[in-house]
Amino acid sequence: MEDKKIATLAEVKEILLERQEQGELTAEQKLALEHSQKFARTDSKKAKKLVKELVELGFVSELNAVKIADIMPDHADDIRALFAKERATLDKKDVEKILSVVGKYL
Repeated sequence: MEDKKIATLAEVKEILLERQEQGELTAEQKLALEHSQKFARTDSKKAKKLVKELVELGFVSELNAVKIADIMPDHADDIRALFAKERATLDKKDVEKILSVVGKYL
């Protein structure tokens, strides 16, 4: 059984570019690479650091941290939209903490 890991778009792009150098990509991999090249807003090292820093805040799960790293929101409403399905709502100060962390990587 394989270990599954949540990956940011930047990490997906890096993985697929490495695989492309080794040989031909499948059609699905080509589509995923194209998508990640268009929409990844940072490189994989910065994305990993951002995810780690967001998780260390304590109230952001790894899944939400990856979503935030993919989108790189710069407005509080964008963050609230990401957390809309969560049972707990974010306080204004928590949203501001997330925005300040993301701001370091923009």
